[in-house]
Amino acid sequence: MKSILIAAPSSGSGKTTISLGIMAALRKRGLAVQPFKVGPDFIDPGHHTAVCGRASRNLDGWMLSKEYVISSFGKASNGADIAVIEGVMGLFDGVNGRSEDGSSAQIAKWTGSPVILVVDARSMARSAAALVSGFERFDKDVNVAGVIFNRVGSERHKNLLREAVESHCKAKVLGFIPRDEGLAMPERHLGLVTAEDGFSQEFIDRLADVVEKNVYWDRVIEMAGLSGGTGFQPVMTGKMPVPLNQENSLALKIAVARDLAFSFYYEDNFDILKNYGAEIVFFSPLTDKELPEGISGLYIGGGYPEVHAERLSANRSMMASIKNFAESGGKIYAECGGFMYLTEGIVDFDGKFHPMVGIYPTRAKMLKKRKALGYVEVESLEGGLSNIRGHEFHYSEIDEMPTSVDRVYSVNKPGGETWAEGYRYKNTVASYVHLHFGSNKEWADRFLNTTK
Repeated sequence: MKSILIAAPSSGSGKTTISLGIMAALRKRGLAVQPFKVGPDFIDPGHHTAVCGRASRNLDGWMLSKEYVISSFGKASNGADIAVIEGVMGLFDGVNGRSEDGSSAQIAKWTGSPVILVVDARSMARSAAALVSGFERFDKDVNVAGVIFNRVGSERHKNLLREAVESHCKAKVLGFIPRDEGLAMPERHLGLVTAEDGFSQEFIDRLADVVEKNVYWDRVIEMAGLSGGTGFQPVMTGKMPVPLNQENSLALKIAVARDLAFSFYYEDNFDILKNYGAEIVFFSPLTDKELPEGISGLYIGGGYPEVHAERLSANRSMMASIKNFAESGGKIYAECGGFMYLTEGIVDFDGKFHPMVGIYPTRAKMLKKRKALGYVEVESLEGGLSNIRGHEFHYSEIDEMPTSVDRVYSVNKPGGETWAEGYRYKNTVASYVHLHFGSNKEWADRFLNTTK
């Protein structure tokens, strides 16, 4: 499988913009491109999917095992001409400063992918060679094979950068992207705007055109082919590493909230639920009047309910439908934005209160500063389940939850604090944690086949 991993020395170097430009340019050349994202992020994979027409997958070396990552990479890449993996943060950044766990470098080694380093060249010339050389030498098992310079100011600037790298580094210079503020991608408090909010096709075409004109494609294609010569043999069986539980498999219909307000899902989570016999049906809490008929469970992921709070609150028939489903004992799993939606209401950034579903007797309040960010491991306080991993990222907090509401999670930050969460009301469980079912398939099985 031909593959490249696009990394950077740090966040803010233009990694996402150039990754999308490369994906779009490869598609314009008639190639089937399978996108991936290193780390737990939801927003970048949404943009990948929109550009490539194939669902982007998360590859995370802390949340997921090496076996799972390699199998997921192989299965998703079936039928593609090339896999393009967008890294996370800096190339070697991960869960802590001691190990490579959760880093782009770890995924590059697991998948056998050569690394293209995106370097922000503003206010830099010959020093770029010292930076690239340092990344080449830090871990000799990571193949830093090429560099693309971003935000290049002039032809002279380009020549200085080229001379420096060609004189002191092994990595090949693959291109120079000119400084252009028009290529900046809009952001909001959780990062980039989502694909559901939409970039115009004109923007994507322009991005592809800029990358097409300023990247040395013969070198990129040659480099991508290097992965086939490293001895790496991805698992191409077409099977996810989650066996179908024949004993407990049921014909279940699971309704998944998916629209502008709720779009943060791991694509693998859907596959795992399907492997256990679930049929996934999507619905919109913004526009649909009630839940789909005949459902056995409800899954409400994260997103931006605070941005769409007025419309969500106005759709009273949908909220009543969800509340009635919960009161009747229906199974509901919600996380982060989905959890906020199930409270009595959301207090937005301007202090305005928007009534919501009202399953939980608390309110979610938006904050000016980020409340939580990072990996977590969840232990079931009810027993019978081993731990599962995920992450948190939110700018809201809830009022104190009454003690009458059960806590069924113990949430543990790596090397840090522990707290009780996972609020259960009847057969509804919700929390701020985004879980990846690939780290423990038993949790998906529990949701589908048991009441607690």
